[in-house]
Amino acid sequence: MSIKSSLVNKEQSAFAPLAHPVFRAIWIVELVSNIGTWMQDVGAGWLMTSLSTSPLLVALVQAATMFPMMLLALPAGALADIVDRRHLLLVAQAWMLLTATVLSVLTLLGLINASGLLVLTLCLGIGAAFSMPAWSAMLPDLVEQNELHAAVTLNGLAMNVSKAIGPALAGYIMAVTSPGMVFLLNALSFIGVLVVLFRWKNPTKTSELPAERMLGAIRNGYRYVRHSQPMLAIMIRAGTFFIFGSASWALLPILVRLEFHGGPGDYGMALASVGLGAIISVFILPSLRQRMSTDLLKKLCMTLYAATLAFMALAPTLLWFYATTFVAGMAWLGVMSTLQGAAQTALPTWVRARGLSMVMVMFMGGMACGALIWGQIATHYSLAVALQLSAVGLAFSVLFTWRIKLIQMEGVDLTPSLHWPSPVVDQEPELDRGPALVTLTYLVDPLHLSEFLRLMSRLRVTRRRDGAFYWQLFQDAADSHCYVETFLFDSWVEHLRHHQRVTKADRLLQDEIVQCLIDGSSPIVSHCLAVTDFGDKQEVRLERQSLL
Repeated sequence: MSIKSSLVNKEQSAFAPLAHPVFRAIWIVELVSNIGTWMQDVGAGWLMTSLSTSPLLVALVQAATMFPMMLLALPAGALADIVDRRHLLLVAQAWMLLTATVLSVLTLLGLINASGLLVLTLCLGIGAAFSMPAWSAMLPDLVEQNELHAAVTLNGLAMNVSKAIGPALAGYIMAVTSPGMVFLLNALSFIGVLVVLFRWKNPTKTSELPAERMLGAIRNGYRYVRHSQPMLAIMIRAGTFFIFGSASWALLPILVRLEFHGGPGDYGMALASVGLGAIISVFILPSLRQRMSTDLLKKLCMTLYAATLAFMALAPTLLWFYATTFVAGMAWLGVMSTLQGAAQTALPTWVRARGLSMVMVMFMGGMACGALIWGQIATHYSLAVALQLSAVGLAFSVLFTWRIKLIQMEGVDLTPSLHWPSPVVDQEPELDRGPALVTLTYLVDPLHLSEFLRLMSRLRVTRRRDGAFYWQLFQDAADSHCYVETFLFDSWVEHLRHHQRVTKADRLLQDEIVQCLIDGSSPIVSHCLAVTDFGDKQEVRLERQSLL
């Protein structure tokens, strides 16, 4: 029986998305590419221990991978929302193929040094920074809406399978040959991705409105996250976790080499045990989520990860160390899957890549900054002190952020409602003319005034979140039952985009507000555009002529 015939129409099956040929092809080549990426990480980290014994330089290898994501994720997310994601991925993957090839050649010829390794690792990080938001955001284009959760699960499974295979394979290859061969295999892994992307003809997005400009798109993405309570909770919890949790990833190579006197195979096994723990947790987490809230599960996973950080410095043998990294992998995936799942459900399509890129900024930025911090502490004190301090810091961060809960968005419909009629205009304004002022006049039933004000407070958040840079509610001095809502957009086209961004969940909120109005009344809407040309230049010219 074919995959498609056995899986189609089985939305409850975790493997249902594999019935789609494009998703299946991309999933397979991404699995291979992720294996190559983990091999690259292991090879670069271990090679640096051969070029330098400084814990700081070893930690900088991870920082060089993470810093580009922290710096470039927002532009990359904006690009992924406003240009063809397939073309963006083709360019990024070709860049990574070229960089990995140069790194492998230099290493095989014995011409690589510590600075060269860091620079080329940084270049690979740049390619990854422009790839990750596009990969995440295009997932709904590859599967049906009811298969999205299963597709996210499959991507997580692929990542953790590669995490289990890649490090062990890299350790074996380096024991037999050299890190240069690992880098070469990583370069070859990008070829399959390029072939699939080149052959895939994704449908082109059509819109009557022009594409957003880069700076405006970044600003709108930032505005959305800033005014979205679910996204703010995700960002805070992610930042506090990654800056402390990065200690294990940054110090793992030097820990295996100096504390346990291990070789590249031992380092690969340590990372493989992390990946194996993550794979096992895929089968455990669903049952745990049925027994406790997502927020509580995340807190427990963070606490468990803090315990593994503390024990890593105390493990008496490599076997105990592998057991610790196994548990760490389970806890790590518990935190990551919770954060990623919450972000996917909290973001509508139009801003998904930008929102996900901001979560990636917290992830990569926390990992990069944490790598520098724990590398410095390990250099001036010891590896054990660095790991113990990171464990204590992570445990305290759980307590300090206990009241910041992840808001559940499952069941909230964020698809566009498109229920607003087009604005009434006597002549079509220029798209870039602005600012644009929108006012809505409400006649409120006095019996429902308190409910009206409570709902308007929620509506204010949605207006600001979807593009308005100013919002205010006024009460008419001549009629206490009359309230006027005003909000401003940068331009007329931004207001037109607001029409396309209103979700079905927003429509339900607006329907509740209408229920608070005097029977038979409805909001009166008006649109105004700023007047910027008062004929000043003509008046100044005439004044000058009269003076002459």
